[in-house]
Amino acid sequence: MKSFVPKCEEIMTEEHAKGVSPLSLAFVGDSVYSLFVRAKLTNSGDFKSGDLTKATIALVCAEAQSKLMKSIVDKLNEDELGVYKRARNAKMHNFPAHATISEYREATGFEALLGYLYLSGQSVRIEELLGE
Repeated sequence: MKSFVPKCEEIMTEEHAKGVSPLSLAFVGDSVYSLFVRAKLTNSGDFKSGDLTKATIALVCAEAQSKLMKSIVDKLNEDELGVYKRARNAKMHNFPAHATISEYREATGFEALLGYLYLSGQSVRIEELLGE
């Protein structure tokens, strides 16, 4: 089975990763998910770059990430759920125009979860959660 999750050796321990700012984890997780989606779309067919861009935007938007998070939240262990909730509830100053505040918060939690898993070297767990 092909993996679309970027591999990362453990950059930090799980404990250290849990202590990173939730919005910093989301910053990393945003890149991890974007690369995952881009790799998966590129592998799925020969598309024009504009079509790839449109498809990527549709999948990495807050609304889509919120829906995905709702579908995996029951699969999270206690530590993962804690990271998600901490980021979801973090104080935010900016919200996108094309998503509700709730969707944006859930998407931020999703991205933080991916950032936490990536930085702590848990790429296999990311694959499990994303259905790979």
